[in-house]
Amino acid sequence: MMEWTDRHCRYFHRLLTRRALIYTEMLTASAVLRGNRERLLGFDPFEHPVALQLGGCDPQALAESARIGEDFGYDEINLNVGCPSDRVQEGRFGACLMAEPALVAENVTAMKRIVSVPVTVKCRIGIDEQDPNEALFAFAGAVKAAGADALIVHARKAWLKGLSPRENREVPPLDYDCVYRLKAAHPEFEIVINGGVKGIEEAQAHLAHVDGVMMGRAAYREPWRLLQVDPALFGEAPPFASAKEAAMALMPYIERELAAGARLHAITRHVLGLFHAVPGARAFRRHIATEAVKLGAEARVLTEALAQVLDTRCELAHIAA
Repeated sequence: MMEWTDRHCRYFHRLLTRRALIYTEMLTASAVLRGNRERLLGFDPFEHPVALQLGGCDPQALAESARIGEDFGYDEINLNVGCPSDRVQEGRFGACLMAEPALVAENVTAMKRIVSVPVTVKCRIGIDEQDPNEALFAFAGAVKAAGADALIVHARKAWLKGLSPRENREVPPLDYDCVYRLKAAHPEFEIVINGGVKGIEEAQAHLAHVDGVMMGRAAYREPWRLLQVDPALFGEAPPFASAKEAAMALMPYIERELAAGARLHAITRHVLGLFHAVPGARAFRRHIATEAVKLGAEARVLTEALAQVLDTRCELAHIAA
């Protein structure tokens, strides 16, 4: 979710669900150590619970980055061993590390030694010619022995040769059963499933087999789905009765961020998929897409866009249908 789940996106998503754990985009350990930490790591306390996702392969650098993340207040440190991009491979981190479970275990041990918050790992079921029934199980055993608090498994292989990062998100077939078998083999180890989960109903079905479900693209492209998380999975009332109410609640944040120098488009780009099959949704998207990018665009652009969407308290019933 690089360049997607930035702090503006996370604040907006927290308006839609109070209970789901939210993850940052992946940050490299070198960026955390050498970059502008406030810009890279700063977040609003409203985002809690929020996990910092790191990429890297050097135990010392990852441990120090994890410590910095904990000092910033993150609730979890997650090591990404699933990203297949060329840039990530060149840096010897991401999915290519599935070929080096001992090194990943060393990284986990180093981070666990220095932080008190949970340290988790996100991976694929395998890479290239690996047999997932061997590679994933060996990998899980290594990180579990190193003290990882949970393993998040994208239930697809990553083909580092021959497929682009986008193709790697869609072309390799999903193998949920492989992840289910992993959980059955490690009942005491927290296993979270990821990949192709399109909605809350699918998440509920997975929860019969694993401990948690991570939603990425579906939650970003159609954030209205997040309004169902609290009632469906936690037995609590949704934060707002409609998606329109949730968007209106974003206005104080937008005004504050604009006053601090942010561009409106940097925030509103994350709300474009909020309305699904709701009268006025297309006009809503069009107005934001054309007006929010203009220099000096103000918060009223969102208000104007929302005025074109039907305000109905039936949206949650629609979402659940």
